[in-house]
Amino acid sequence: MDLTQNVRAVQEKIAAAARAAGREPGEIALCAATKVQTDETIRAAIAAGIRLCGENRVQELTAHLGADAYAGAEVHFIGHLQTNKVKQVVGNVSLIHSVDSTRLLQAVELQADKLGIVQDILLEVNTAREESKGGCMPENLPALAEQAMKCPHVRLRGLMAIPPVSTLSGSNRKYFAQIRHFLVDIIGKIADNHSVVDCLSMGMSADYEDAIAEGATLVRVGTALFGARPPIHG
Repeated sequence: MDLTQNVRAVQEKIAAAARAAGREPGEIALCAATKVQTDETIRAAIAAGIRLCGENRVQELTAHLGADAYAGAEVHFIGHLQTNKVKQVVGNVSLIHSVDSTRLLQAVELQADKLGIVQDILLEVNTAREESKGGCMPENLPALAEQAMKCPHVRLRGLMAIPPVSTLSGSNRKYFAQIRHFLVDIIGKIADNHSVVDCLSMGMSADYEDAIAEGATLVRVGTALFGARPPIHG
């Protein structure tokens, strides 16, 4: 595996997809999904040009932070977050992608209040209504967004989605378009001029080019950078 070559290849594809959509490549952030990767691999990815890492599991996040593996990069939490693990995440990452319920939102708000910080978050939406995945249902999104906007220690930055797994090119574009419409609707209902709700976290290794075509501002890429993931233990 040549990480430097892989990073360059993904960056070039992101740029090409952006230009094809009439967008500037700089509008799209590449988040390296570092699930099950070692400290050494994460450091190598950062040395190869990765500036943003996304972690799925709290246990791995804590371990990598302890080893200072993310030095030189920003860190996001992109996986499912349980309320009993909020304390280990809030304040340790710059953005939480996966807030999907009032209960989790309140837990993040409470912990951020205790730390005296404002935690940036995204609301995760289950566009395809898959039982196996997290995310709030589309009809519950407006109320959850309204609640988030009222939290003094939480800053709503946008939306995240994980559409169905598909091997057919273009099959997920309808879901990406739906998420973009949801974000536009939320922005249209914001009364103040201080909120920055502009992040669309959508698209992974198999479909990030389609996500960019539909407005993604951040793509979460793992396999295309690191190869097939090794088995998860523990």
